Amino acid sequence: MAGSSSLPTNFAKRLQGKVALITGGASGIGEGTARLFARHGAKVVIADVQSDLGHSVSKEIQSESGQPVSYVQCDVAKDSDVENAVKTAVSMHGKLDIMFNNAGITGKYDSSILSIEREDFKKVFDINVYGGLLGAKHAATVMIPQKKGCILFTASIASVSYGGIPHAYTAAKHAVVGLTKNLAVELGKHGIRVNCISPAGIPTPLAAKAMGGVDLKTVQEASMAVANLKGVSADANDIAEAALYLGSEESRFVSGLNIVVDGGYSLRNYSSAN
Repeated sequence: MAGSSSLPTNFAKRLQGKVALITGGASGIGEGTARLFARHGAKVVIADVQSDLGHSVSKEIQSESGQPVSYVQCDVAKDSDVENAVKTAVSMHGKLDIMFNNAGITGKYDSSILSIEREDFKKVFDINVYGGLLGAKHAATVMIPQKKGCILFTASIASVSYGGIPHAYTAAKHAVVGLTKNLAVELGKHGIRVNCISPAGIPTPLAAKAMGGVDLKTVQEASMAVANLKGVSADANDIAEAALYLGSEESRFVSGLNIVVDGGYSLRNYSSAN
């Protein structure tokens, strides 16, 4: 169970009554966020390309939380899919409060400029950048008339620090941060907040695949080894907690922010960058 945590039965539900759409919500950070949002009272729609997993995860979260949680098939690189996901959330729940553009891929994990291929580069940008742009576009059509809303993106530590990450992925995540800032300015006049989160090496299926198919424990141990902050075993729930803050009323005056969740890793100038 990704990002699970026990909570008292009488705790304050920080997203009570809110409707959230999460792309890439069937696994990893998206799944952890869907679980946490539902526990905090949100009605959640999971949008993902992983159909079987999306259906099973949504049913499991609904059973655990008692909140309406549903799944919609969605390839974020397809305008019609993203539009349908937003319309599905609105038709089911009457509004959209939080759009979390979380879906992403790393692309081919080779840091050499000599190995760059156009198709791989384009695919990374189509999903990580264009997909997020589509999410913001269709969410904005709903949120602008509401005069409120929250749009979130998953960026990466690659947007602020070198770490041997593929060039396409690094460039895409820098673009996501720039997009966040632009949209925060454009949509702010409509009462819509736009922020992003930059995780470090969080143990997710995507990170495990990028590291050559290792298990999640290996990813977690590698992340802990380079983090400045010792004694903390970071997981998807740590990113979900940042998303919860940004999606809740506690951050009602926060917009255009890139929250870096990396245990202090990006503060150091590692010799590997030389």
